[in-house]
Amino acid sequence: MNQIQETPLSKDLALISGVTKRLDVELPLFLSPVTAGFPSPADDFLEKRLDLNEYLVKNPAATYLVRASGDSMQGVGIHDGDVLVVDKSVEAADGKIVIAIVYGEFTVKTLKRRNGHAFLVPANDDFPEIELTPEMDCEVWGVVTSVIRKMP
Repeated sequence: MNQIQETPLSKDLALISGVTKRLDVELPLFLSPVTAGFPSPADDFLEKRLDLNEYLVKNPAATYLVRASGDSMQGVGIHDGDVLVVDKSVEAADGKIVIAIVYGEFTVKTLKRRNGHAFLVPANDDFPEIELTPEMDCEVWGVVTSVIRKMP
């Protein structure tokens, strides 16, 4: 069976975008969800305060941010320019979206295992799957846990 080798992050990752300083920022979280369809009466009850670090980052020592480039993962809601929250302590299991380095190039794809083989699968039919073979230079650098996008 093809295996993806996971190694510690190198110093090069700091050039991508490391999470080095935690800022405690708590924002209000309201009880009533916002309806994306027909509007409902608003509740003015504050449920609690939400710390985005707690919400998005489960393991700060193993988490980094990276910006997505391209359209290969648009089918799962990852678009060009999005910021991905990546946790290198999460197991890169079948069906997880991972950050990998293939022949020295970073890529974000879904890890799939079929018939004893491993693949990096895009979420856009315009892009090919990458079958991972033992002779390939490939490393998994973490699992994508969240996507952050600014609205236009």
